[in-house]
Amino acid sequence: MHTKILFITPPFTQLNTAYPASAYLKGFMQQHGVSFAHCDLSIELFTSIFTGEFLRAIFKEAADLKNHFFPEVSYKKEHYIKSVDVVISFLQKQDIKTAHKILAPQFLPVGHRLSKANTDIKWEAGEEGIIDKAKHYGTLFIEEIGDFIQANVDEFFAFTKYAEQIATSASSFDHLDEVLTYQPTLIEDEMINILEEKIEKHTPLLVCFTIPFPGNLVAALRCSQFIKQFFPTIKVAFGGGYCNTELRSLKDPRIFDYVDFISLDDGEGPLLKIINFIEGNVDVNELERTFILENNEVVYKNKLPNTIYHHSKLPTPDYSGLPFEKYVSFLDVVNPMHRMWTDARWNKLTISHGCYWKQCSFCDVNLDYIGNYQNTTENDLVNKIEKIVKDTGISGFHFVDEAAPPKMLRALSNALLERKVRITWWTNIRFEKTFSFELCELMAKAGCIAVTGGLEVASDRLLAKMKKGVDIAQVTRVTHNFSQNNIMVHAYLMYGFPTQTEQETIDSLEVVRQLFEKKCIQSAFWHQFTTTVHSPIGKNPAEFGIKITGPEFKGFAQNDLTHKDPQGAKHTKYTKGLNLALHNYLNNAGFEKDVQHWFDFPIPSVTHSKNLIESFLSAEVV
Repeated sequence: MHTKILFITPPFTQLNTAYPASAYLKGFMQQHGVSFAHCDLSIELFTSIFTGEFLRAIFKEAADLKNHFFPEVSYKKEHYIKSVDVVISFLQKQDIKTAHKILAPQFLPVGHRLSKANTDIKWEAGEEGIIDKAKHYGTLFIEEIGDFIQANVDEFFAFTKYAEQIATSASSFDHLDEVLTYQPTLIEDEMINILEEKIEKHTPLLVCFTIPFPGNLVAALRCSQFIKQFFPTIKVAFGGGYCNTELRSLKDPRIFDYVDFISLDDGEGPLLKIINFIEGNVDVNELERTFILENNEVVYKNKLPNTIYHHSKLPTPDYSGLPFEKYVSFLDVVNPMHRMWTDARWNKLTISHGCYWKQCSFCDVNLDYIGNYQNTTENDLVNKIEKIVKDTGISGFHFVDEAAPPKMLRALSNALLERKVRITWWTNIRFEKTFSFELCELMAKAGCIAVTGGLEVASDRLLAKMKKGVDIAQVTRVTHNFSQNNIMVHAYLMYGFPTQTEQETIDSLEVVRQLFEKKCIQSAFWHQFTTTVHSPIGKNPAEFGIKITGPEFKGFAQNDLTHKDPQGAKHTKYTKGLNLALHNYLNNAGFEKDVQHWFDFPIPSVTHSKNLIESFLSAEVV
């Protein structure tokens, strides 16, 4: 029997847990009588590469290519080959017996990362600490092999992305088209072997690739190139976050040498129409939100009104059929909040579609994934949670909302408690005043262990300019409410916002220092601001005091824009110092140092009081 749809997550995405797109669409398609198989080619390829047998081929390839980077790894190649299967198996299962084995002297070769391992880390007492230490050392060992592969065998290789540098800001298809004429690398050959096995097993009418990020595009194109060459009767469709943000203005027909359909926004409606079109049940003009090629021209087919599949009416994501035993838990950064992205298994689920705030000036508020806000009921959510736990055996959930609404979090927490459903969960929020101590306490009782949210630039002037709807005092009190209830907080930080001055950058770092010191936040990450074409700033740059300078659109991708900011500072020079300071704060170090310590050039003195955050915490909330 034919499987109608084979849905593939191409390399590479998160390696510790399943990317959710295929599970969402499997649940939906099966509800509509469409047979559906899914393959996480990302974890399948990773676990094929990191074996003793394949590693031997890697070392041979490096020698044949006469590449000799990281000679200490190739010198100890037999040691790496002998150890790799044990380490990967441990990162999958994390048993105490293997942890002791990995930590035994001479079990792991000491390469360029392990030789610099931080020996000052204070591990938890007992088995948990032993397992974490082995996980950390095992991660460094695997990263050493990854460095060797990237330097000697495949320059595109990285752990959570592949050839990202080619797909990022690819306004023209020229470079991608050229890369696809190259001889496939050893890694790509292995990827194609796995793909071929899956195609022969499922014999699909349609192969779909979700492309969430730029680092998935080249792998998807390599796969689709192979399908077109060796399985020409099979149709190929692309969709996902990259297509939704970058390919909305697509004009270049050359990508259709590799793909038949490119859909935008939520996949349910377009994919159902595509499979009905392939089977001859509907006309081509019935397609929705889908690019195709007609008479060698790119045409956007979008029958209006679109068929609406409301968030509240969608079935439970179906994770069955994914290889949960293969996912690996990495521990590169020991910070307990930071490790949430790489460690442990998480079922991914959406509480609400879109963003209830949808005002931030740097955000893609005009696009469906932000602007189309839809909700469901708490009982519907808990029903889905119970089914997913039953399907996967995993009771950890990452609610992947753009910003989870406080009202729904209250209702969900109450429902989980009332129905005695015990899960562990974390989600993304806005730091708004609705998150009182009492609500945070309720969420903690219902299993919430962490939240992430955008502090962005810790400057009230700039927070107002970006229409964030919060100020530093409010962020302080809200993060404190979470932390007081043992809910960890990760803050997304931004620098280089339009008109941001050097003084504002330094003052922002001081606010971050104090928030860490007062234990309001436990983790953070700096992003340098980028204008995007779909954001209010990208659409009205003059209003924000900047001038767009490129890139020129040449028919393929269009999202990130370059700009001049005549009023702002030269922001790139702060990157190293900001990250160095943050690295120390993440490890509970360096609070006593003046912020000047992190920079190797003179910076302005901080204008904030050393007690700024303390004053917000002690002030009476009116």
